[in-house]
Amino acid sequence: MSLSKEKIEKIKDKVAFTCCRFEAGKTIDESVLEDPALLPDFVDSGLIVVPDNVLKVREVIGAKLKVTVDALTPLTTDNVENIVSSSEPEKVEENVASVNQQVETQQVAFQTQPQMVTSAVQSNGMVNINIGKGENISISFPAGGGVSTPQPIYNEPITVEGKTSPTASQTVEQETVIRELKKEYIKVDKVELGTNTKLENGVLTLNKSLAKKAIARGNGIVKKFEYEVITEKDYGKVIDTIMDIQPIATKVEGELGQGVTRVLDKVVIMLTGIDGNKKQIGEFGSSEGEIDRNVMWGRPGAPDKGDIFIRCHVVIEANAGMERPGPLAAHMAADVIAQEIRDELKKATSVTVAKTEEFKHTRRPGKPKVCVLKEIMGQGAMHDNLILPVDPVGTVGAVPNVDLGNLPIAISPLELLDGGVHALTCIGPASKETSRHYFREPLVIRALSDPEIDFVGLVLVGSPQVNNEKFYVSKRVGMLFEYIKPDGVIITTEGFGNNHIDFAEHHRMIGQRDIKVVGMTYSAQQGGLVVGNEYMYAMVDLNKAQQGIENEILSNNTLSPEDAIRAVEMLKSIMAGNEIEEAERRWDPSVKLKNVKTIEDALGEKIVLELNEQSLEKSKKRREIYEKE
Repeated sequence: MSLSKEKIEKIKDKVAFTCCRFEAGKTIDESVLEDPALLPDFVDSGLIVVPDNVLKVREVIGAKLKVTVDALTPLTTDNVENIVSSSEPEKVEENVASVNQQVETQQVAFQTQPQMVTSAVQSNGMVNINIGKGENISISFPAGGGVSTPQPIYNEPITVEGKTSPTASQTVEQETVIRELKKEYIKVDKVELGTNTKLENGVLTLNKSLAKKAIARGNGIVKKFEYEVITEKDYGKVIDTIMDIQPIATKVEGELGQGVTRVLDKVVIMLTGIDGNKKQIGEFGSSEGEIDRNVMWGRPGAPDKGDIFIRCHVVIEANAGMERPGPLAAHMAADVIAQEIRDELKKATSVTVAKTEEFKHTRRPGKPKVCVLKEIMGQGAMHDNLILPVDPVGTVGAVPNVDLGNLPIAISPLELLDGGVHALTCIGPASKETSRHYFREPLVIRALSDPEIDFVGLVLVGSPQVNNEKFYVSKRVGMLFEYIKPDGVIITTEGFGNNHIDFAEHHRMIGQRDIKVVGMTYSAQQGGLVVGNEYMYAMVDLNKAQQGIENEILSNNTLSPEDAIRAVEMLKSIMAGNEIEEAERRWDPSVKLKNVKTIEDALGEKIVLELNEQSLEKSKKRREIYEKE
């Protein structure tokens, strides 16, 4: 592929290769050159070799070809004449070595963050960070909790690529709370099966005769339905793959996303399922086996230690697991149990509130405007989600995002935290976002609580199966953000592979509108992006697994509070006009740790890193497949 004139300036110190065949006498311009970002993969595949005397882009622009050359030919003094003189000829040998190193390290700019080497808190409350590697870039951002008098991000106007940032005077405009949500967690000491459903004095009794009703809700696809109560002493029980973890909640005041929601404390619905051929309902892995060896406890989408599970187990029609109606039928059946409890929870009077959570969506005029774009699965089959039910994580009133054409949908951050997404997705267990994940989404919570940004809102967008639909949807994403005009957007996606195509295109559609973008996805060893573009330079890798793989352990590689902090701070940094260092070509977990340390030093805030699967006893799959003994 040839390059644009704009890109030539950015890659002028990269090595020069031709993109196509050109005849002798051709004047070299941007149309002649291959994108240097693609070269490392060509080197790895043996397609090209980078010679020591290869010229740089800035040396060949305007020069002429001495001979006719084929595609992917290195431009050297042997085939180029009228070479543009280097301003630093004495460093040619050193630079060639450097270029060769870049060829090995520049390609995968998806999972890393800048290596910030030194930092110091200044008297004005700003942290100045010096990046000593090569370019001596200086970064400044507020020290946060470590400083007695917090300062606004922008003390004076800062121009970022032609845009003028808000001034300090603008930051004094009045903040406005536009929505509030309160969650009351109702204490439950015991869950048991009985003749009627009731919630009294900390005991939830669940009608044990609901199986037929649940099967009837399964559209003829659910062939068997059973449910049971699992407590901590039974965490070693062997179960089939976990399709979803759901909070049990209901509205007692206001609509979804505002007012008051009641939630059962430390009691969740666990949905498991197989088909008539005993095949696990899941794609790219499944989490069957002992519960305590296949769950990363305490992650936003996973159970917490001490939780009581109401496990709903379905057997659906043979071979229906990969068809859209199959998983949907399983969820509809399980929702019979959840709705039975919601109805009782709504009217119960003899209850104790164990704890409360309060969320406010506050607009902060004058601060950098930030949006979150969450890409959710929408390829059909088992990749779908129910959007905006009447009750939290319910099914009544909700609409599948596939039926909405996967088009971007603006929803309130508080609607998401109030159970606005019922997750049907059955992708790899380690990177799937369950219904409970959305109910406790850490990035949204972090953005809501950050006083240095104006969190505008949240947009959901589905990931279609077909490429032309992906690009159609991405164009709508770009147009939507053109109207919103935020300063920065954080784009997240669950899973990996097919959805990375539109994930990348979202970056392009937003980034080319002069909006700063940070991406968040699982990548590491197994989930490397299959596509990329020049706007994907700031990425947060969600991997936690020691081997960097999808190891089929529920929620192991999903977005966690530690990732939310990194993403928000990275976006704030690039909105302030700072540069991101070029990424390593290969997954290097040490980069994350360096960035975490830098943020901790700057903010005076300890970032708690998540445990990974090494904290669990090995499952059968780990022993036999992933970590053979």
